[in-house]
Order: sequence, then C-alpha cells, then structure tokens
Amino acid sequence: MIPKETIDKIMDAARVEEVIADFVTLKKRGSNYIGLCPFHNEKTPSFSVSPVKGIYKCFGCGKSGNAVGFVMEHEHFTYREALKFVAAKYQIEVQEKVQTEEDLTAENLREGLYIINSFAQNYFHNYLLTEEEGKNIGLSYFKERGLITETIEAFKLGYCPSEGDTFSKAAIQAGYNKELLQKLGLTNASGNDQYRGRIIFPIHSITSKVLGFGARTLSADKKIPKYINSPENEIYVKSKIVYGIAQARKSIADNNECFLVEGYMDVVSMYQSGIINTVASSGTSLTQDQVRLIKRYTSNLTIIYDGDAAGIKAALRGLDIALEEGLNVKVVLLPDGDDPDTFVQKKGLDASIQFFEKEKKDLIHLHTSLFLEEAGGDPVKVAGVIKDIVQTIS
Repeated sequence: MIPKETIDKIMDAARVEEVIADFVTLKKRGSNYIGLCPFHNEKTPSFSVSPVKGIYKCFGCGKSGNAVGFVMEHEHFTYREALKFVAAKYQIEVQEKVQTEEDLTAENLREGLYIINSFAQNYFHNYLLTEEEGKNIGLSYFKERGLITETIEAFKLGYCPSEGDTFSKAAIQAGYNKELLQKLGLTNASGNDQYRGRIIFPIHSITSKVLGFGARTLSADKKIPKYINSPENEIYVKSKIVYGIAQARKSIADNNECFLVEGYMDVVSMYQSGIINTVASSGTSLTQDQVRLIKRYTSNLTIIYDGDAAGIKAALRGLDIALEEGLNVKVVLLPDGDDPDTFVQKKGLDASIQFFEKEKKDLIHLHTSLFLEEAGGDPVKVAGVIKDIVQTIS
C-alpha cells in the first residue's frame, strides 16, 4: 500500500489543471479552465476545470472528480496506479509498504484529532454568541473592533470561558479523550482549559478542516502571552499553515493575486472590508510549503506590513523562497502607526485598494532603497547591500 502521508503529499502537490492539461487542451475562462471533454464526443466545450475546488466537471456527460480520479478514468488505471502516475509528474518518491496496525492507528488518530477540533470550534463559537460571558467579553471585543455578525460567522470566531475547566469538562462529558485534548493543546497538564478567557481564531485547511487555534488574551497584563497557538501535532504543522486560505482561495484565483498580512485580525478586517483574497503566515517567515499552497491559486503575491522597522524586516523575511518558487512579489508598506486591520477600518475598500496599487513596490526596488538609505555613504556597507541584492536576484 501507499502510506497515507505519501498520498497526502501527492494530493497537496497535484494541481488539477496541470494534470489534465497533459491530456486536454484547456483555455482559461475566469478563474476556471474549459476544454473539449475527453470522455465523450462534443464540438462545444462543456468540460470545466476548477483550480480553486481542485476538481473537473463535464456538464455534457456528467463525469467529475479530482486530479487522481481523472487519471484513473482517462487512462483506465487503478487508484494505486493513478497515484504513482501523478507522483511521478511532481517528482514525489513513492515507497509502498504493507499497511500495519500502526498505520491504521495513526490514521484513526488523525481523524480523531480533526473531530475533537471541530467540536472545540463549535463550542467556542456558540459560547461567544449565546453565553453571557461570551457575549459580554468576547463578542463585545469583536464588535468594538468593527466586526459584523457575518464576518464572525465566516471565520467561526469564538471565546473560551474564563473558569478553569469549563470547556474541558464539556469535551470529556461528550466522550472525548483527555490525552487527545492535551495533545491538541486544548487542555493543559493540570486539566484546565488552555485558552480560558481568550478570544479564539480557528485555523482551517483549504477544505475547511479545523487544524488548530490561535487564542488572544484580552488582559492588559504584560506577563501573560498575548497569543497562544496550538502545539505541533499530527494535524497542525505551523510551517504549512496559511491562515484564512479556506475563506480566501476562490477570491485569490478570481483576482489572480494574494495579499499576505501578518496577523489574524488583519486577515479578518481585510475580508470584511471586501479584500477577501487575504491570508496570513501567522507570524512566521514564509516557508516553501506556504508559498506552494498560495501558488496553487496565483503567482502574484503582494505583502502588506506595518511601515516601521519591524514591519519592514518582517516583509523581507523568507522572500527568497517566494522568488525561488516563481512568484511575482510586491510589497506595500503602510504609514507609521497603521497595520492592515486599522488601515482598512479607517480608509474603507476603495481608498485602501487605491493606496495598495499606488504604493506597491517591486521587492528588489524596495530592498535597494531601504538598505542603501541605511548604509548612508559608507562604501563598505553599500558594497554589502549590493552583494545582498545580487544574491537575491540570482
């Protein structure tokens, strides 16, 4: 058998339009592609391929499926043969093995973690909307930040009760395992709720599965960490996380552009303002996995960060990877004192878009102007800047 992790890797890498284009001549139409169906005779194209959904559909004969399913149907392959065919296209090594009891246990564990996270998301979301503490503290905060009900619903924002183990008790009473609650970071070693008294940002996969959570404190106590995130586990790998991708992916493909910001609230506020094609790297430097996920929907990446020194450094971190992956990278630096959240709240949709278009800078141009300014007239520093720029271009 082909291991589950290898199948996941193949499915993540496979772009349905690329696989099908090896067999069918496709033409772009909006965010989709169309062509003549290979499964029945037709003169007018009724065969549609959606990169956003990762599927094909013929409106003439009704056949549909994903990239692997297409290869099975077209080449009359078994599932295993089709997986290996697609793996070869993306240069993924496939090492088959006999499925063991350990493999089944690992697969069941992953599914169990998804189920618990889904329960937690629903619990926190409902608590925010229906319980007095949730409404008075969590919902009031979101409303003060200008969020409307539809936005709160779109991101399934939530609130964890402040009393020690309220959520954990509810989860255990619902039949969920305490050890798995701890593995997911929902319950701490003492049996209390890890996120108590915090607003909750669920983190979703492209198919809207709940991978983990970001939890923000509303306390002014500087000793308390502002954010707590899920620990790494079998379904939450931070280097692969792109916050907001489930909500943004269709808009990214439709607009052929992705806006990258830094924080959860930046994404949520941009979405509410009408700039739906926005995601966040959640405070990490861009990784290859994150870039490749974005690249499934567009090759145009615009990074929007604060205009202070920290924001500038954040905008430049990890961008070599984006360039190596062939993305067209632009950077927008906001006025001092603003972040994407506050900026779009003040300016609104039209003025924000106009500003972004006007202020977009090519990465090399930005790098040159910022670091030459920092170097002043020092010839040694100037030479170092030029060397860095040449390395970035190469």
